[in-house]
Amino acid sequence: MHGTTSTGTTATTTTTRRAVLAAALAGAATLALPSRAHAASTLANGGFESGTTGWSTYGTTAASYHEAGGRSGGYRLAHYAASAYKVETYQYLTGLTNGTYKLTAWVRSSGGQNSAYIALKSAAGEQRTDLPPTPNGRWIRLVTSVAVTDGTVTVRLCSDAKAGNWANFDDITLTAGSTKLTVKGADISSLKKNEDKGARYKNASGATADAVAVLAAAGMNHARLRVWVDPADGYCDKARTLAMAKRVKAAGMKLLVDLHYSDTWTDPGAQTIPSAWSGHSFAQLKADVSQHTYDVLNALKAQGTPADMVQIGNELNAGMLWPAGSTSDWAQLAGLLTSGANAAKAVSPSTKVALHLANGGDNALYRAWFDNAVKYGVPFDVIGLSFYGYWHGALSDLQANTDDLATRYGKPLYVAETAYPFTFRDDDTWENVIDQESELVPGYAATEAGQAAWFRDLLNVVEAVPNGLGLGAYWWDATWTAVAGNGWDPTDPSSGNAWENQALFDHDGAPTDAQTWFRHR
Repeated sequence: MHGTTSTGTTATTTTTRRAVLAAALAGAATLALPSRAHAASTLANGGFESGTTGWSTYGTTAASYHEAGGRSGGYRLAHYAASAYKVETYQYLTGLTNGTYKLTAWVRSSGGQNSAYIALKSAAGEQRTDLPPTPNGRWIRLVTSVAVTDGTVTVRLCSDAKAGNWANFDDITLTAGSTKLTVKGADISSLKKNEDKGARYKNASGATADAVAVLAAAGMNHARLRVWVDPADGYCDKARTLAMAKRVKAAGMKLLVDLHYSDTWTDPGAQTIPSAWSGHSFAQLKADVSQHTYDVLNALKAQGTPADMVQIGNELNAGMLWPAGSTSDWAQLAGLLTSGANAAKAVSPSTKVALHLANGGDNALYRAWFDNAVKYGVPFDVIGLSFYGYWHGALSDLQANTDDLATRYGKPLYVAETAYPFTFRDDDTWENVIDQESELVPGYAATEAGQAAWFRDLLNVVEAVPNGLGLGAYWWDATWTAVAGNGWDPTDPSSGNAWENQALFDHDGAPTDAQTWFRHR
């Protein structure tokens, strides 16, 4: 599923066609019948520099027009009307060689439409990609693909909009190729403790159910588990990670192990050495990293639940194991990272090694960091990014960064962490991280629909990473609902949960609408 898509056959019955025509004829005078499609074998005028030549229009025809202000040229296609409208601008292509084709389009949008999307429609079906809101006015590249089985395909640019809504399209191309995401995942590290403290989860029918099974049924295919060395509460340690890995693999999911190399949270502001490693020399710390990495991954392998990917550290903007592994001494940081990466490969050469930073919209940070990683010979297979829109910028910032990273380093990329609130309502007495309108990403409400739209649009941006290098994304701590005893501080049972309004289960334990996007193609 992609956008507002149905991915199966989209053939319309004669009865349905007649009903659509009857409704059109009965409507306002601005709703025009479709003009005859101008069949061609190649997409024409994708940049709209020749007006709308080559394109046909259906619906509120006056709402589709070309205007100045193109992304790369002088003009763009616009959809806009001062009153509610429905319009489709399309090209019908024939004589194509059968195969899979990819549509690429640069778009901007006011947001707020009933629907606005690009689509490819063929005899095999239809795939759509929804336009994200772009209140900053920056262009975003979207892709979609479909199989052509009879030599024909229709390129569709569609808006079903309220009065005053607008959308822009430019630089449309159709090429051979396909698009997909292989990682549709979530971090579920807090689940076991939540369950032990009394949390309950429900399936889509409202029946009590295992959260892992609910997520798997929704389409989630990767799980991320953090590992702490000696946590105060005993959760997220090696033993509990092994137990959770069995549940993950039994559900048919792949496993990403997130090694923090600490007894507690690590992030750009905290990289605390585990208490057991305190006072160790740099040489000892390299050995600690190697031994801990090998120990955890080898135990997972031995029980038949090997890690498919491992993060050597978490949100490493300023390094790890401070002060020894700070970015102020890249030679030492590289030594620690290399020690972990080599240990992972010693357990299993097929396990992918990922390096993960926060602030996924900050290209200068990523360039400087990964340039150093390459300079110092750190081995890695994948780049991970945290991207929270309310902290890290617009989706266009994420796209600009991932475009550059894919081109510069040629490595697959994934969003290691993202989330968004489905409500402002608190479910415990602890103030939530995001709980005010002013903190939201423009265009995305703190509702289930807003949360789902955020996940959808972020996945669409990752899917458009050049050369198919966008793997997918993980929703952070999807199962961390509010329950007494499982707060943010593992050393303090009275601490609360500041994240429950961003989980993928609501305050009653039922799945939120965002889970449907695990079915993103």
